[in-house]
Amino acid sequence: MTKLEQYSLLNARTRYQLLATIIVNIITFGHGVGVGWLSPTLSKIQTPDTPLDFQVGIAEISWLGSMLGLGSLLGNLTIAFLLERMGRKFCIYLLAGPYACLWILIYCASNVYYLYVARFLCGFTGGAGYLVVPIYISEVADSRIRGSLTSMVMLSVNLGVLVGYILSTYLAYHIVPFLAIILPIAYFTANLFLPETAPYLLRRSQLNAAETSFRYYQNQKAGMEQVSKANFDELRLAIDSQQTRNQTALSYRDLITKPALKAFAASIVLSTGYQFSGIFSFINYMSTIFDASGSILDVNICTIIIGVVQIVGVYTSTIFVDIIGRRILMLISTLGVALGCIVFGCFTYFGQLYDVSYLNWVPLVLMIIIIYLGNIGLIGLFFVVLVELFPAKIRSLATSMSVVFLSVLVFGTLKLFPLLLHYFGISITMWFSAASSLLTFVYFLLFLPETKGKSMIQD
Repeated sequence: MTKLEQYSLLNARTRYQLLATIIVNIITFGHGVGVGWLSPTLSKIQTPDTPLDFQVGIAEISWLGSMLGLGSLLGNLTIAFLLERMGRKFCIYLLAGPYACLWILIYCASNVYYLYVARFLCGFTGGAGYLVVPIYISEVADSRIRGSLTSMVMLSVNLGVLVGYILSTYLAYHIVPFLAIILPIAYFTANLFLPETAPYLLRRSQLNAAETSFRYYQNQKAGMEQVSKANFDELRLAIDSQQTRNQTALSYRDLITKPALKAFAASIVLSTGYQFSGIFSFINYMSTIFDASGSILDVNICTIIIGVVQIVGVYTSTIFVDIIGRRILMLISTLGVALGCIVFGCFTYFGQLYDVSYLNWVPLVLMIIIIYLGNIGLIGLFFVVLVELFPAKIRSLATSMSVVFLSVLVFGTLKLFPLLLHYFGISITMWFSAASSLLTFVYFLLFLPETKGKSMIQD
């Protein structure tokens, strides 16, 4: 088998891993639709022609944005509690319910609190999905394509964001929920056919079920080939060895070892850079940003173009993550976002002093560059790197803790971003994002380890 074939996602041996990845990412796609739905909808419900029985102001807008973070926090905590107790599949099934409810609430909204709860449930689905889906994929995927499959989480989210932008721009408010409610039904039904992951079953001493699961994800219907049998035995021995080492209960001492502290430091910088770079806030408030930048191009068209750019960016990371590694893409991403935000801030600053109307295309071009570079690393590989940073013994707990921290940051940044735009202006907001990205770049340059090919069972 050539090296190109080994890294191919359509290899016969790994095609069921790709299929499983696509199925579980229906929910991350749906979460993206919920996120993308907000930006064009805000411009509709702030006007006297709102399709609802009420209008919203700047205070309600900041809460609509930030409720996503509160929901994400509860989703993180819920899945962190259930993940090892009930298994990956149970947690995956669990996400269908709240996601369906959010669209019912959006359709029935008679006051702004319905929308608050809907955004909360959108956050819950995302926060829970961002935790369980990457772990599930990492446990079913071969190590040589694990990065590509895991990066599909953000590819699915961004595809969903684009669809959310388009649907809420061109369809009537009450039509979108009718279409979106199909997603949780399809998601729940398709997942009925996927088995639990082999590593989880081995930890529960379910050897036969684990072997069946391993055969399924290796696309071997009957008995296992010699090579695959050896790989399964290697996995079983690695799990047994890990459980022998981990017979003592997990304690705080496991969280303060040198490797654990290094991983926590990297995860804190990763999460802080992800949020304070502004990329996620840009996605949620894209139409508002183009309004504030002075662009005279149609803001909804610009928003949809940015949605396409996100997909191209994450797809780029999917192609190269297992070839050139995580670290290089992260460095290119953080430095590129920093420089892009500096230039964007300078353009809007001088745009207030001079007539730059003949350069009305510049904000769109700059945002395309920022979003593309953000998605090839900082966004596209966030969960790939986060899962791989931690030692195996503390991985589930530490990943959960990190995603909880991320959710707190999501709440804070989405709550503050529209207020920063309103009170300080677009230029200062972009320069703040640039400073955060630049500091993240410096840390990654000095301390971020390369995790390509790292075992998910052994440290």
